[in-house]
Amino acid sequence: MAAEVLATAGISVTVYDAMPSTGRKFLQAGRGGLNITHSASFDAFIAVYGQAQSWLMPMLRGFGRDQLQQWVHGFGIDTFVGSSGRVFPADKKAAPLLRAWIHRLKQFGVCFEMKHRLLDIKGEGHLLFKSPNGEVSVTVDAIILALGGGSWSQLGSDGQWVTMLSAKGVEIAPLKPANCGFDVAWTDVIKDKFAGQPLKGVVLSFKDSQDQSHSKKGELMITQTGLEGGLIYHFSAVLRDTLALHQSLTIFIDLMPDYALEQLVILLSQPKGTKTLTKQLRTQLGLSPQAVALLYECLPDNSIKTPVLLANTIKSLPIPLISTRPINEAISTAGGVVCSELTERLMLKKHEGIFCAGEMLDWEAPTGGYLLTAVMSTGVWVGHSVLDWLNDRNTNSTSIV
Repeated sequence: MAAEVLATAGISVTVYDAMPSTGRKFLQAGRGGLNITHSASFDAFIAVYGQAQSWLMPMLRGFGRDQLQQWVHGFGIDTFVGSSGRVFPADKKAAPLLRAWIHRLKQFGVCFEMKHRLLDIKGEGHLLFKSPNGEVSVTVDAIILALGGGSWSQLGSDGQWVTMLSAKGVEIAPLKPANCGFDVAWTDVIKDKFAGQPLKGVVLSFKDSQDQSHSKKGELMITQTGLEGGLIYHFSAVLRDTLALHQSLTIFIDLMPDYALEQLVILLSQPKGTKTLTKQLRTQLGLSPQAVALLYECLPDNSIKTPVLLANTIKSLPIPLISTRPINEAISTAGGVVCSELTERLMLKKHEGIFCAGEMLDWEAPTGGYLLTAVMSTGVWVGHSVLDWLNDRNTNSTSIV
């Protein structure tokens, strides 16, 4: 996005990428349908960024959900709003959009250098890369770092830049997993039979380290190691931080949120005849096999036959979380270059002419289109910032990397 802003203004731009091809994490996002943004109102949209919303607000006002959709439409690709409010390209694919985008950038004169890994920034405008032909030194007028977070390192965002910038006196908030799964001590029954199975239409509830209650309806996914899914991702920042502070955290799942506790007690107290309890739970209550298995996982055999206790557990199934999954498995990361190290233009205060954008900045957001929108928005912002900075310097040079 920064390259597009600069190239359309006549600036010579080169994109250096450590990977053999560009946009690999963009393509990874497309595996889930390429959720580009969300249709929520601006106030609701900006609120998901938590403490970072104040400094992200002007960027998202300048290039937010509406502008991003218009940008996609500019490639002749329609968008639609899903039932959850998420916005997708009509074909829900990333590859056609990425191909069209790269083609347009090349028409604007943007150069792409693949397999070039940044080793160091030496002095003003001097960069050192590792390339297939050995070390390459480049001198430019402005530098935009868009080096990603620390998740999905196989796609290029391995977080190695943290050491380089820290050595140059730049304060970096530690990278942490965001939109991540959490470990649960499942028995082999859950691991072997129900990993990959969803829990749909449930309500997740818990209390954070400030004893504040959180609750939301949605979907969870049982995994070999624990839980993932939209509800977990929505609360992952609070769950992660609470777990880190207290070393333990129990969440509660309402498996039948549309039924009152009293209704369930009445239903479970009715004679089941020759039906097994499992069949009663499946046919009479409509619980899925995985939900029933979790009930057996939670309650001892002699207790699960007690209607009141069983009903209470259906309405509030306790699941102790042990830890977050490793950062490399996370969809995104929290942490990065802290806001106080940057000017309003997103230029490093300690290193003039070096700008930062994207996930390497210290912000996080849940899935749902918020991640991609903010990344693109900071790219647009930084492109205009570099233009303003060059104009302020009255420079005749026009090379950007």
